[in-house]
Amino acid sequence: MADFEQLNRECDRRFDADGMRWMGQNTNHLPLPAAVVAALHDSIDRDEFRGYAPPLGFEALRAAIVDDLGLTGVKAMVTDGGAAALYHVCQTFLRPGDHFITTEPGWKWPPLYARAIGATVTELDVYDPAVGHRLTAARVAEAAAAGVRMLYLVDPNSPRGPCIEAAQMQQIVAIAREHGAIIVHDCTYQPFAEGHTLAARLFPEGTLTIYSFSKWLGTAGLRIGATVGPPELIARLAATPANGLGSSVVAQRAAMAGLRVKAEWFPEVQRIQRGNQERIRRAVDAVAGLALPVHPSQGNYLVVECVEAGVRPEALAAALAEHGFVVRPGAYHTPRHGHRFVKISTTVPPAWVDELCEVLPGVVDRLRTP
Repeated sequence: MADFEQLNRECDRRFDADGMRWMGQNTNHLPLPAAVVAALHDSIDRDEFRGYAPPLGFEALRAAIVDDLGLTGVKAMVTDGGAAALYHVCQTFLRPGDHFITTEPGWKWPPLYARAIGATVTELDVYDPAVGHRLTAARVAEAAAAGVRMLYLVDPNSPRGPCIEAAQMQQIVAIAREHGAIIVHDCTYQPFAEGHTLAARLFPEGTLTIYSFSKWLGTAGLRIGATVGPPELIARLAATPANGLGSSVVAQRAAMAGLRVKAEWFPEVQRIQRGNQERIRRAVDAVAGLALPVHPSQGNYLVVECVEAGVRPEALAAALAEHGFVVRPGAYHTPRHGHRFVKISTTVPPAWVDELCEVLPGVVDRLRTP
């Protein structure tokens, strides 16, 4: 059994450590827009944190989230981050014995939520270069043959980075519709993607879209996100809310400010993180045994395979931590393929990436299995 106290102490120690460069959680460490910083200060100066927010979120924020996704006929329910949204969705719509389908690798928590409820979980292995590391409708159809209640898609996929192709998404939606299933489309990384297809545009009556501000805006510690879906499904969520007293007032003010300036601010974030991906690609290509299974990634991260270099991901992460870099070993995402890779975040200052690339060859050479 995991020692959660020990794990928490280690996270606490690293959080307070000076000079740590966080490059494993896909968090955004580029400067916030000035408007967001001003909104945070203004909300605190006005003592807004003394009151509860509306239970579904401020109306202006709810509307802005829907507009940002480009959807119509849906409603947004503001949540304490994307993770809380997913927990709430699983608790509301899953029952013991229901069939829950997702990908492997993927994000570890929703399958755990589903299993805790008593659902049967099928994780479709998509760590496969033959299909471009993408989920295919054929795999979904095979798994859903005996029925399915919920299909959870983190898209772009974390940790690998590809999007589900548009033609495949159309077929996946048809499968969900045929079985009366709910699609939970986790679009946490959608702002970084090119050519992304929203399931809600194809299956509006049966899709719940999970929205997060943690990655694109860089407000992970504020815990602010949303569930977006048809009014009927949002009404079921609202009947038993995870937080009936509303999400953080201060966080919602920051989120609203971020959406107001997103069009002019975010393209520079994307330019920087794409440049960081290219820097890492060049460094990986120069080290024998390292490889990028997916490049470019459609998220703000890259999977760096180290198995052919004879290096364990946990050892590589520990060695890089000695140099002040926090990267994530693959086992966090996948017990099946976690021995193959570490994941590195790219929404960070370019100087961090340059410093990482400088120490990477020496670290790998030191760790290679004789």
